Amino acid sequence: VQLQASGGGLVQAGGSLRLSCAASGSFFNINGMGWYRQAPGKQRELVASISRGGRSNYADSVKGRCTISRDNAKNTVYLQMNSLKPEDTAVYYCNADVVRGMWDTGVSSWGQGTQVTVSS
Repeated sequence: VQLQASGGGLVQAGGSLRLSCAASGSFFNINGMGWYRQAPGKQRELVASISRGGRSNYADSVKGRCTISRDNAKNTVYLQMNSLKPEDTAVYYCNADVVRGMWDTGVSSWGQGTQVTVSS
């Protein structure tokens, strides 16, 4: 299973970015999906997550500014980020709980990360 993230870049404070992450390969299903970020010198932290049914959860730092969504038919998760701040600068990683076979439990899989840089 591969998770391919895209959509990062350099943006001015107040701007917007939309991250995408598509899962490919052989698997039965994907349960929860999410976005994490890691800034230099800091631990990786959860930004937002979404269940297969669409229930979402956000870090307090991004509530009201970010929206996570997914397209189950495309095995893709999105993160719309608005009103970006310099403190949002980090490498953003997508994560998916991938079920490989009908009787298997989910296995956490990670994408390669995409850099988001917000200038002041």
